Formats: sequence, structure tokens, C-alpha cells
Amino acid sequence: MLGRSSLRDLAWAALLLVGLLVLPILVPHPAMRDFVIYVIAYGLLAMSLNLLVGFTGLVSFGHAAYFASGAYIFGLLMQSGNVSLPVAMLAAVGGTALLALVIGAICVRLKEIYFAFLTLAFQMFIHSIILTWVSLTGGDQGLMGGIPRPTFLGIDLNDSMTLYSFCAVVFVACLVIMRQIVQSPFGYTLRMIRDNPHRANFLGVNVVRMKLAIFVISGTMASVGGIVMALFVSGAYPEFGFWTTSGEAIFMIMLGGTQLFIGPLVGAILLQTLNHYVTIYTEHHGLVLGIVILIFVLGLRRGLADFVYLWFQDRRTRKLEKETGR
Repeated sequence: MLGRSSLRDLAWAALLLVGLLVLPILVPHPAMRDFVIYVIAYGLLAMSLNLLVGFTGLVSFGHAAYFASGAYIFGLLMQSGNVSLPVAMLAAVGGTALLALVIGAICVRLKEIYFAFLTLAFQMFIHSIILTWVSLTGGDQGLMGGIPRPTFLGIDLNDSMTLYSFCAVVFVACLVIMRQIVQSPFGYTLRMIRDNPHRANFLGVNVVRMKLAIFVISGTMASVGGIVMALFVSGAYPEFGFWTTSGEAIFMIMLGGTQLFIGPLVGAILLQTLNHYVTIYTEHHGLVLGIVILIFVLGLRRGLADFVYLWFQDRRTRKLEKETGR
């Protein structure tokens, strides 16, 4: 039986899905659909990274490796012509999970800055493989020839509206999975590890095993974002696995916040909006983005979603104190 909290989360997920599906009807411009798919792909990257950063206290600088892994494995399988689209998606997620298991088994035994930089080192290693294994990956040109989208179960992803709807359904399904994880006893154990790993170990928690489990889960969720992006652009490119992509995921978390579940998604919307409008009006994209991040860090001192949530909480507390004083 699902608890009240789980039912509430499912209701919010259903509302989100309905909103995403209705949005193209309200705003029929193709650019809006493209923007939302970008937010979906990079939102999954940021939210999966926040499973490590916000809920476990593990800062990874190499999370884009799993985003790229999902995109390339999926793209290569689809280009082979021998695999259906759902099977290719499952294989890409499974292959990325195996990759994350191998890398995570090495990284999670290290602490803080050593963990962060070792994840970056593995990402750069994977990026180098993508660039140098030209016969398989296409090198710096990426996967050439496009990624086919054969019809499955009557679903034709060559239609732009159908592709948008498919990405929206996949996105909401991943959100539900991640939400259930963070609200489960496993998720609260991760919070305890984040806050006091020594106490968690004293209470009998296998800290290394827990960290490895969430590292693999986080990597698999990031791979789904890579699959969505590969489907959308009909290709996979080395930039997917470059350190700047991991940096963008960190920026999204900083802009949106780490404490609220939807914080990184808010950050993804903010960053993609900035990328869209800044590149239209100025060539100094990096400068403007840096100034905005400084404003958030020095002004709000937290992500936007966290700031708004804490503001409402503080207002509610003051109201209760005033009523109690009366």
C-alpha cells in the first residue's frame, strides 16, 4: 500500500505531466518544445547529481560521463539497426550502471576533495576515449549519420509532438523514481551519512556500500538524460562528456538549490533560459553567467528554490509565534 506522502507525490507528478503535455497546445511554437526537451535532459542530469551532492554530501565533478555514456551507448545500438528503441534504452541504462559501479567502487572510498577530483579524472578519461576511438564514436565529430527512431508499439518518434510527449513521460517517470528514493528509508540513511558519516557507521550502516548504491543510481538517472538528448538532436557528441557539462550541472544545483527536491530542476530552467537569451543579446555568455552566479552566491547565499522555501517557512513561523503570543 502506498502511504499518504507517496500518493501526494504521484498526484503532483500527474499534474506535472498534464502540464507538460498541455504546454505545446497553449504555446504551439516549436521553439517552446525544443526548450522544454533541453530542460528535461539537463534537468535529469542536475537532479541525478543532486542525489550525490544534496542528499549524500558527495560532490562529483565528473557526472557528465554518465550523461555521455547513456547517449553514446543508445546511439550506437540504434545505429546498428538490430535493436528496438526500448531495448536500446534499457541497455544504455544498464551499461551506464555497470560503468558507474566500476568507477564508484574506486571513488566512494575517498573523501571530499579527493573524491571530487577522482570523478573528474575518470570523466576526462572517458572523454579522451570518445575523442580517440574514432572508428566507434566518430571522434570530435560525434556519431555521424543520425540516430534512427523506428516505430515501436505504434509510437512514431519521428513526429516532433510525439517525441516531445515521450520525453515528458520518461522525465516524469524518472522524477517519481528519484522522489521515492529520497523519501525512502534508504534516502534518509543517505542524509544521515551526509550529516555525520561517523555516527552512521557507529549505528551499523555500511557507509561505503550506501555511497556506492546511490552513485550507481545517480549515474543511471543521468544516462536517461543523455538518451533524451541523443534522441532529440539525433546524435551524440564529445561535449556531452566534457568537464564543462559537469560544470553546468553544478551551476544548475547552485542556481536552484540542494535542499528541495525540485531545486536542481529550477536551476536547469534558469540556466537554459540564461543560455538562450544571453547568447541572443551578447557574446559575453560566460561573463554574464558568472555575474548571475555571484549574485546568487553572495546575495541569496543559496539556490532560488531554497531561498523561496525558507522565506515561506520563516514567514509561517513568525505567524505562528504571533498567534501563540496572543
